[in-house]
Amino acid sequence: MKKLTLLRHAKSGWDDPVARDFDRPLNAKGKRAAQRVGEYLREHRLHYDHILASPAARVVETIEHLAEGIGETIAPAWDKRIYLASAVSLLDVVQEADDRYDNLLLVGHNPGLEDLVLMMVPDRPGDEARDQIEEKFPTAAIAEIRFPVERWEDVRPNSGELSLFVRPRDLDPALGPDEH
Repeated sequence: MKKLTLLRHAKSGWDDPVARDFDRPLNAKGKRAAQRVGEYLREHRLHYDHILASPAARVVETIEHLAEGIGETIAPAWDKRIYLASAVSLLDVVQEADDRYDNLLLVGHNPGLEDLVLMMVPDRPGDEARDQIEEKFPTAAIAEIRFPVERWEDVRPNSGELSLFVRPRDLDPALGPDEH
């Protein structure tokens, strides 16, 4: 059994004057959300054998605040291919993972992460979590998918089971969408 957890970077600051999208930092709400998700991971004893992450500034900061919430240092493997990658490209990254790792955490961006969940988890009536992801995979949300395989290269579309979906607003209503 292999377990893949996807974490979308926390909310970034569009007001920050950066030259490149790659350099966009988190905003205050994003920092709080990432830390709260880290606390959730600690409280539920969710651990990962290996972490793969986009090197974009907002992902780096998300991981820093996640680590504060967990209470331990996180040292991901930075992979430029994850930055703004499509679901197909992300699947390539997953299938190349070392089989000695059973629990992977992949930290990246939308729409790739959302599309990856929808590609990997069959659409079944009554799957409320998948329906929520299809509607929106918000910033700092985590989705856990289990695959009945021994090797990452055997992970295939429509072969996963969504076993967890947690949004920051599920942990703290103040971390939900801003009212307009």
